[in-house]
Amino acid sequence: MDIQRAVGVKAGVPVEALAALAAYADDPRFTAREKAALQFSERVTREDREVSDLCLARLRAHFSEAEIVELAFVIGYQTFASKFAKAFRLPAQGFSARPV
Repeated sequence: MDIQRAVGVKAGVPVEALAALAAYADDPRFTAREKAALQFSERVTREDREVSDLCLARLRAHFSEAEIVELAFVIGYQTFASKFAKAFRLPAQGFSARPV
């Protein structure tokens, strides 16, 4: 999450929010829209099965179909990039340690 953290911080995402991602479901700092996106991301990346109708309904309450497709693409790309880096044991580039 090196480059993603650096990009997020530069875009104004508080470092505390990034640190709280693991417990997003119960954290009031995340909006319902953000929680829907994070749940979708979690389902796509951590569970090897179809996304539930409930998860998709939550997404559709906050995002257009085009936004959902874009979100799925970004999730897929980041998952690929992470697995690629791990497969070749690529070290973090230190982006999150650099001043933004």
